[in-house]
Amino acid sequence: MIIALDHIQLAMPTGGEATAIAFFAGLLGFSEEPKPWPLAERGGCWFASGACKLRIGIDPAFVPQKKAHPAFLCEDIDDLTARLVAIGCVVHWNHDLPKRRRFYTADPFGNRLELIRNGDGFTQKSNIAADPATTKNGQ
Repeated sequence: MIIALDHIQLAMPTGGEATAIAFFAGLLGFSEEPKPWPLAERGGCWFASGACKLRIGIDPAFVPQKKAHPAFLCEDIDDLTARLVAIGCVVHWNHDLPKRRRFYTADPFGNRLELIRNGDGFTQKSNIAADPATTKNGQ
């Protein structure tokens, strides 16, 4: 039985460590963690922010993930949006669920990321109500 998510891993091309550190630690505010000795030889980076553990591994045949993605909660979504736009990142706000402030962007390697305002996360709020068209009398 699964009890929790331990970490997520994204991929990057060989030699992308400095770019990953600048983006994930410098811009998003993760702390870089040292990789244990046997794994450090493989390259890549480890990051943490609170209980969120992020691993960025090297993939010599790297292809960015355009659909699969992690979703991160953030404290100040407007400030983060401004900082991303200032460095040239494209931000796509998602309004499908109007009571949740969230957007999609990409890391420097093209991997899709979702950023959600703290308090609007799917683990923090119940799901939206069922479609009124499919319930009795819209209730």
